[in-house]
Formats: sequence, structure tokens, C-alpha cells
Amino acid sequence: MTIQVSPSAIPNSDAVSVTSTLLDRDAYLVGLLNQVTVPASEGWLQELRDRAANWVRHSTIPTTREEEWRFTDLSELRQVEFRRAVETRGVASLQDAGDNRLVFVNGVYAPELSAVAKLPTGVVVGNLSALSLPEQERVQQHLAQAEGALEVFTALNTAGISDVAVVLVAKNVIVETPIHLLFITVAGETATISQPRCLVVAETGSQVSVVEDYQTTLDAEGVYLTNAVTEIVIADNAHVNHTRVERESKQAFHIGKTAVTQARYSRYTCHAITLGGKLSRHNLEILQTGEQTETTLNGLTMIGDSQVADTHSAIALNHPYGTSKQLHKCIVGDRAHAVFNGKVFVPKPAQLTDAAQLNRNLLLSPKARVDTKPQLEITADNVKCAHGATVSQLEDDEIFYLQSRGIDANDARKLLVNAFAAEIINHIPVASLREELLHTVTTWKQG
Repeated sequence: MTIQVSPSAIPNSDAVSVTSTLLDRDAYLVGLLNQVTVPASEGWLQELRDRAANWVRHSTIPTTREEEWRFTDLSELRQVEFRRAVETRGVASLQDAGDNRLVFVNGVYAPELSAVAKLPTGVVVGNLSALSLPEQERVQQHLAQAEGALEVFTALNTAGISDVAVVLVAKNVIVETPIHLLFITVAGETATISQPRCLVVAETGSQVSVVEDYQTTLDAEGVYLTNAVTEIVIADNAHVNHTRVERESKQAFHIGKTAVTQARYSRYTCHAITLGGKLSRHNLEILQTGEQTETTLNGLTMIGDSQVADTHSAIALNHPYGTSKQLHKCIVGDRAHAVFNGKVFVPKPAQLTDAAQLNRNLLLSPKARVDTKPQLEITADNVKCAHGATVSQLEDDEIFYLQSRGIDANDARKLLVNAFAAEIINHIPVASLREELLHTVTTWKQG
């Protein structure tokens, strides 16, 4: 996209300076763009980068004056000068990462930490540069093609693509073991930015489970920005079970996009867990492109201190007989602030849709805060749709009941919080990850 300004359209103005102003509307955003820009090359990927970079130059960082960012203030992000993360080998080994995994450290593929040899025939898991020409052509068909590609942080990610974590599952192939996509940040003395990119394509009749995990090393509590984008394309009658875990440094900023395209008779299940980050935002967008799809979204946000965690979801059910179920829970302690905004669109062609959405919030401190806004936009006249939200605290009667059974007050609170979180965590299909997250909830310091 290019904006051209005619000199005659603006009297007494220098057309060159006006064009420059239009191209670089936000100096901070342009600074981020300059940091993530990779050396120019030839081919379709460079064209993709150039289009996205041009869009970024016409955009601005969102502010609280915009409805979609009304409760999430990015002014603190703007005070940090980020540098492009450099390649590092600061991770020596991994524990419990699974047999099938791709590992990226500071945004750079780490083949020595990855393991993809035990995959069945018809499954391709690798980084972009390691793919064959036919496989790269398949990636070209789908990369940066999802709805919402022009959202500013998504476009910034596309403008700086240097590598992509790719999962391609061929027709009718069933992958029995989960595939782990692990993104590790090793924080340094200076604030850094990394931009993970994932593409998952499940062809007709296939099934696959994908675990997408963002974390830092135990001794790397530094300031950094992770700007991640994941695109999932699900063909007819395919099934993708997706688990997304964000457990970044408590000083980090995390902005993530998950864009899912569902063809007819397909099934998509997402378990999104948010634990880390000083400020985190997850945009989850589902686009139905055929009838009779099934979508299940389970989310858990657990934050304390002064963390801010924002979840925005949008489900566009454009065809008949679609089913969507969403349950998102927030546990908020200390002075933390959780945000949930969930939208379900049911236009007139989407007759006989069944959609349900519920946001439940548990506040553990008088200063904890939650802003919730579940939304249904329905123009179809033969549907079954419901939505709701609850905000509550731990009930004194429940704590007293547990105390009457010989459990002290502190353990009683932990039991109640664990039960609240377990409804989401128990659905995670990977046993080792499920146990790890349950342990995190059990040992979490409540405020």
C-alpha cells in the first residue's frame, strides 16, 4: 500500500516532507521496525516483508483511546528502547520437552535442542530454511494470509520474518504424539525484541496436537519484548488440538496473535494459559470458512504483583451448523489487572449455530482488578447462543467449611484456587505439561 500526495492538493506545502510524515507516522514504531528488519533478499518472502513494512510505516502503536485497547496501556512499553535479540547458545539442555520439538532461542532456530526424527511419514516439522522447495511452496500459500494480517503488531512481525516454525500434516495422517514449539528468551543487559512466527497446516482428515510454549531461562529475569504470530490452517474434517502457554519473565512484554482458519467439518481446540509477562496481550481469532465446524476455547490467566494480562478473542461463524464453546478463567492477585474481551459474530448465513461463551474471574486481593466484556453479535434468526461473566472472591463459608475439616485457612485458600484453575488445566492433553502447570498453581504465591 502506497500513499501518494499531489503537490497541488496541499497549498504552500513541501510534498516530500508531507509524504515522509505519512510514511513514518509513529517514530517509536518505526524504530521497532528498523530493529527487526532483516537483510533484503529476492523472492516471495521479501515481497511479503516489504508490503508489511509499508503498512507499519502508515500505522501507529495503539492507545487507550482505541476501543480494542481501552483497558491496556502501552505507554510503559514505549519507554523502553528495544534492540534486536542476538543469537545465543545460552541454553545447554532441555528437560521434559517431548520427543518431537522445535526449539528457538532468542528467535533463532536451535537444531541442537530440537528433535524431529520420530515423526510419521507425511508430517513435516522444521524451520523455513530447512524445507524443500515443494514444502516452501506450501508455506507460501498460507503464510500471512489469515484475516487480521494488517493489525499493527502482526504486520510488524511479518515485516521482520527471518524464520518460521512450520508444521505440515498431510492428508489423513494422524500424529499420535504432541509436537512442541518451544520459544526461549535468554535476557541480557539490554532490552531486546524477538518475533517468533509459527505456521501449522492440517490437511483434510488429519489430526495433530501442538504445544506452543513461550518462556525464559530461570536466571534470566530481564526486560524484553516477544511479538509472536501463529497461523493455523485446518482443512476439511481435520482436527487440531492446540495448547499455548505464556510464562515469560515478570519484566517482559508479550504480544501474541493466534489466527485460525477452519474449513467445513473441522475441529479446533485451544487451551491458552497466561502466567508471565509484566504486560501480555493475546489476540485469538477464529474464522469459519465452511459449515459444521467445532471450536472449543479454554483459557486461564493467573497473575499477581502488578501484572497486566489482556485476552481478546473473536469467533466469526459465517456458515450454518457451527458450534463454539468458550470458557476463560482469570485468577488475579495483588495489584494485577486482567482483561477479557470475547466476541462471537453470527451473521445471517450462519443458521443453526450453537455458541456459548463464559468468563469467570476470581479476585484474591482488594486491589486486584478485572475488566470483562463478552459480546455476541447475531443477525441470524435460528440460533442457540449464550454469554456471561462472573466476578467473585473466595467465599468465607467455603474456607470455614474446609477449616472445620482440619485444614488451615491458607491451605483452604490454595485448595479453592487449585480447583478453580484445574477445570482448565485438566483439559490439556499433554500429561507432563498438565502436571507442571498444576504444580505451578499449587506453589503460586497468592496476594
